[in-house]
Amino acid sequence: MTIHKTIPTPRGPSDNVFAHIDRDNVIALNSTREGKLVIKPWNERLDERVYIESDADDQLIIRVPFTGSVKLRSLLLKTGPGDQTPEKVALFANIDNIDFSDAQDKEPLQTLDVAVGREVGEYALKPAKFPNVSTVTLFFPSSRGAETTRIYYVGFLGQWSERKQDPVITVYEARPNLADHEKIQGTEGNFSRPSQ
Repeated sequence: MTIHKTIPTPRGPSDNVFAHIDRDNVIALNSTREGKLVIKPWNERLDERVYIESDADDQLIIRVPFTGSVKLRSLLLKTGPGDQTPEKVALFANIDNIDFSDAQDKEPLQTLDVAVGREVGEYALKPAKFPNVSTVTLFFPSSRGAETTRIYYVGFLGQWSERKQDPVITVYEARPNLADHEKIQGTEGNFSRPSQ
């Protein structure tokens, strides 16, 4: 019996969507630093020198826009240490400019318990709830006891597709008018009718 083991490439798992994150427009609310710092390439995911930390209290919001449409399957997080680890993360999709009162009032698409540890945790998402995501907002409502919450790495696994910019124009006819349509050569009056 042969056992196949998948070895991630230096870019990470094949469905890592890092290359499709609009890093310049990542926003972190109540953070001491820019949110894009935690959107790192796969080979830098374990680096603890670069992180963001909540500022006034232990709540933190990170809004991540994509350059296309993404069907998300997993969230990747490296948090902590210890009591600076968030207890939970609530995920919202395709909501612009969400703030702390919105995050507490709105029903998230999914809420996940965050594990304490020094590794990158992979948290499975329900793909049916995240089929066509252009932005995802992560709300960390509280830490595990510290006055601040710390995040080292945020990543996503899923399938990216290009966003269609042009509108689809469709014309419906309740009753077709033959004068509006081009005639097909070779069919001038020679129609066969099914026998009855």
